[in-house]
Amino acid sequence: MSGKTILKRTWQGAVEDVWDLWTTAEGIEAWWGPDGFSVKVRRLDLRPGGELRYAMTATAAPQVDFLKRAGMPLTSETLIVFKEVVAPRRLLYTNVVDFVPGVAPYRVDTLVELHARGEQVELVLTLDAMHDEEWSQRAAMGWEQQLTRLERILAAR
Repeated sequence: MSGKTILKRTWQGAVEDVWDLWTTAEGIEAWWGPDGFSVKVRRLDLRPGGELRYAMTATAAPQVDFLKRAGMPLTSETLIVFKEVVAPRRLLYTNVVDFVPGVAPYRVDTLVELHARGEQVELVLTLDAMHDEEWSQRAAMGWEQQLTRLERILAAR
């Protein structure tokens, strides 16, 4: 994989709590998706070769307007296939990108690594590049928002 983006966060808490939020339907639905979107898990089979299928729906006016102007649906169904699952430390998965108008579907990998650092958890998130720099930046911005949502969930525990 070339053209990677690496995002890092450190939070108070236990690795198991962060793992739970990444690997259960309830956890994923609580924080996954950028601001202005909601997520509903359709299927979750957490094992190598298993799938996560979810629907992400725009719920806020700016996101709805952007998608409409771009000719994109307000709800997109997403398929993730797990390549590696090492509880509670590491997830490697492939995401099928099939929602960009005029761009043939393709796959990107995402690597999630969790490290216990005393009373804290360090997250290292490695994202493959998308089909162009603009979309790679959009993906990174979306993940920044998602990680902020995840941080709020962890702080409330």
